[in-house]
Amino acid sequence: MTGRQEPYYVDYDADFGLSGLTEGFTLSPAPEDTGAALGLVTAKLDANDRECPAGSVDHLSADERSILGYDTSHDDWGYAEELREDVRGLVESPLADEAIRAVWRAAAGGGWDPAAHGMSARDWLRCIDETCAARPPRKIPGRRPAPSSWWGAWRPAADEVRDDVVAEIAEIAEMRSCGERSAGPLPSPDTLSALEEVAARVDPDLGFRLFLRALKVHSVRIEKARYDRLQALGERFGHPAALIDSGLDIAWPPIDTARRDATWDFGFSHLAGQAHQDWRESREEIRKTVGGDGIGQTPGSAAAVLLEDTLRLLRSALPDAAVTALWAGASNSPGSTDGRDWLRLIADVCRERLREAAPAYTPVVAPARTELADPVLREVRETAPAVADKVVSPHWHPVPATDVMDALEHVVTRIDPDLGFRLFLRVLSTLSVPLTQEQYDRYKAIGERFGYGKHHVSDVDHLIEAG
Repeated sequence: MTGRQEPYYVDYDADFGLSGLTEGFTLSPAPEDTGAALGLVTAKLDANDRECPAGSVDHLSADERSILGYDTSHDDWGYAEELREDVRGLVESPLADEAIRAVWRAAAGGGWDPAAHGMSARDWLRCIDETCAARPPRKIPGRRPAPSSWWGAWRPAADEVRDDVVAEIAEIAEMRSCGERSAGPLPSPDTLSALEEVAARVDPDLGFRLFLRALKVHSVRIEKARYDRLQALGERFGHPAALIDSGLDIAWPPIDTARRDATWDFGFSHLAGQAHQDWRESREEIRKTVGGDGIGQTPGSAAAVLLEDTLRLLRSALPDAAVTALWAGASNSPGSTDGRDWLRLIADVCRERLREAAPAYTPVVAPARTELADPVLREVRETAPAVADKVVSPHWHPVPATDVMDALEHVVTRIDPDLGFRLFLRVLSTLSVPLTQEQYDRYKAIGERFGYGKHHVSDVDHLIEAG
C-alpha cells in the first residue's frame, strides 16, 4: 500500500471492522464448523469489496481523474484493513481470553462460539486476521494515494471519549442490577464487564461499536435520552448515524409537532426545498420527503410537521393563486401547482405515512406563534423592494416576485409567522437576494426564538455579501 488512506467508515455508511463482521454472523445461520465460519468472514469481505464509496468519482475518465489529482486506481484502505486493526487490538491486548470470547459471543449473537470448536477466542481472531491478510489489496478508482492529512485529527483521542463510553456500558449494568426490564434480556454482568474492559483498555471506539451490537442482539430498549447520548458519541467518533440506528430498539416519545428537534429545515418549507430541475409535483416526490425523519426524531415526525403546515394553509383564506405563487417562490420548481389541490395531495400523502409510522397519532394544529409576527413581518417588508423587479421561474411558469412577497406577508400576519419565516428563507435563496451580515444575524436571532436547529438559518449564509 502507498500509505494509510481515509478509514473505511469515512466514505461508507454501514457498520465496519469487527462489529460489522459480528452483524453478519447475527444475520446468518450458525456455522457448523470453523471452515463455514471463515466462509462468513470471506462473504462479508466480498460484499464490502463490491461497495463504492459515497464520494466515488469512478464515473470520470482516467484523464479527468488525473486532472483532479486522483489516481486511476490504487490500493484502498478499506474494510479488510479496518477489520484487521480491530482484531489485532484485541489479540494483542491484556484482556483475558474469556473476556474476548464473551464480547465476541455477545456481539455475534452466540451462534458461533469458537470454544465449542476447540479454539480459543484469540485463535479465532487470528484466523480472521489471516483470512484478511491473504486477500490482495483492493484497487478502486477515485481515491487519493497519499495518507489522509486529517485522519489523526478526525478520530478523538482515546482519553477524550473513554470515560463516556465506559459510563454508557456501566449504566446498562446498573439497569441489570436494579432489575429494570427491557424488551429482551440484558447482557450478562460478565459480558458488560468485558465490554468495559475493551473500551477502557483496548480502544473506546471498538468498545463502543461492540457495545452497540450487544444492545441490538439483546433487543435492549433504549430511551430517547440514552439514544441521544449514543448518537452524540457516534458523532464524536465520526460514525454515520445509521451505524447507531440500524437495529437499535428505541423507545420513541410520542410525536410532538411543537418539539423542534430537526437540525435543518422542516415542514412545508423543507418540502419546497427538495424541488430541483427534474422534480415534478407528484405523490411519489412527496412520499420521499415525508418518509425522511431526521436523526433522533420519532418515526412519522416529518409527516406530522408537514401535515400541520399544510392544514394551516388549507384552512386559511389564502387564495389559490397565492398558494401557487408561494410554492413557486419557495421551491423555484419548473412544475406548477393548482392551489389547494396541491395542498390536499400533500395532506393525503402525510396521512398515509402517519397511518404506517404512527397509527395512534391524531393530527393537530397548534396555536400560531403570533408574538413573533412583527419581527418577521419587518424582515419581509424590508426585502420586498429589493425584489420588486424579479421573477420566479422565468423560463417555465413565471411568477412575479411581488406576488410571492404578498403571499408571504399574508402567511406571516394571518396564518403562522413561523411558517412564514421558513418560507421567507427559502424565497431569499430562490431569488438570490444579497444579505448583509446584520440582516443574517437578525435572521439567526429569529430562528433561535422559534427554536430552529443549528443549521436551519445557515442555509442562506451563502447570500451574505463580502465586505
